[in-house]
Amino acid sequence: MVDARVLSIRPATAGDVPLIHQLIVELAEYEQLAHAVVATEADLHAQLFGERPAAEVLIGEVNGEAAGFALFFHNFSTFLGKRGLYLEDLYVRPAFRGAGLGRHLMAALARIAVQRGCGRFEWSVLDWNQPAIAFYRRLGATGMDEWTVQRLEGAALHALAARDEL
Repeated sequence: MVDARVLSIRPATAGDVPLIHQLIVELAEYEQLAHAVVATEADLHAQLFGERPAAEVLIGEVNGEAAGFALFFHNFSTFLGKRGLYLEDLYVRPAFRGAGLGRHLMAALARIAVQRGCGRFEWSVLDWNQPAIAFYRRLGATGMDEWTVQRLEGAALHALAARDEL
């Protein structure tokens, strides 16, 4: 039987903020991090569609139904002297997995990176998420195992910010 699903990808609009928020919550639940989601729809609206947007979102649809999203932004490589494209989140709802939407979202992001002259396209993945890691390897991605993510947040971030300047 031929799969009659029609896949489409479009840039998010301000009207998509409630959907984006819901997809973020679903992703956090999948990653067992629901407790970490504190972003509100107002936060997302301001950061994605405000005066200086911090990130962009692609919405993936299957037969016109919202099935997933990719949230990305630009970073910069001093070694390459070029900006890069950083994928913060990629999520496809369970009912739509296996239809090729994740691959199409990743290809759309790669095209954006190439069109914008980016030197690289990168992202992080939880080390326990073997299905995602396998998916990324099939796309041709390589792990940067010699690098570890470092983070300051909450009290530690504020403590460092409060230190005296030179």
